[in-house]
Amino acid sequence: MRTCGVDVVGNCLECPVRKEQFFCNFSAHALERLNEIKATAAYPKFSMLFVEGQQSRGVFVLCAGQAKLSASSFAGKTIITKISEPGDVLGLNAVIANRPYEVTAEMMVPGQANFIPRDSLLQFRKDHEEVALRIAEQLSRDYRAAYEEIRLLGLTRSPSEKFAKLLLSWWNKSAPDSHAAEVKLTLHQEEIAEILDTTRETVSRLFAKFEKKRLLQLKGKTLVIRNRVALEKIAPQWNS
Repeated sequence: MRTCGVDVVGNCLECPVRKEQFFCNFSAHALERLNEIKATAAYPKFSMLFVEGQQSRGVFVLCAGQAKLSASSFAGKTIITKISEPGDVLGLNAVIANRPYEVTAEMMVPGQANFIPRDSLLQFRKDHEEVALRIAEQLSRDYRAAYEEIRLLGLTRSPSEKFAKLLLSWWNKSAPDSHAAEVKLTLHQEEIAEILDTTRETVSRLFAKFEKKRLLQLKGKTLVIRNRVALEKIAPQWNS
């Protein structure tokens, strides 16, 4: 079934990418139960899955598309904390702790997500040991991502170093062992500025500076990242 430009897969047992997705790779027995407790929906671009401060009511397993997680200050400043990919479980920490969502989750492109109510998820975890293990691993991954975000924003001395670290993180996700990486750029410069905690004008200058040094090249919506050694010299504290 195609909705909002997305080919929606309603049965987890028939999902063609299930084994590629970290959280969803359960046994057939667990997947049958997952089919019973989840609600599948397609979401257009800019859809809000949940909002920062809203009482957590369940998790969203991202099946297709990308979601932007962001946090805001009382002064209205916004920082993007993560770009979630298929297989990520959104809102998990808040649901397990029974606390409000810490961030806002917004779809960046059309996609699909499976919603699992809190009570159903807790029972699912109790009944299936493999689910409990996946939840623990996902929380560990989320902790690691938060640590990297703190390191990017708090331990980086210059915008150039922050930008180099961001490019290296994209490189590692897309093609860690290649001599160059091609990344589909779904973020606007304003959103990259929110990741780096800087201004759009600074991001624009960074793109021009790095392109002049032949560290990157923009081809429409495709970003080609080059010269890993040079990027690591700009960001010497980066560890892949």
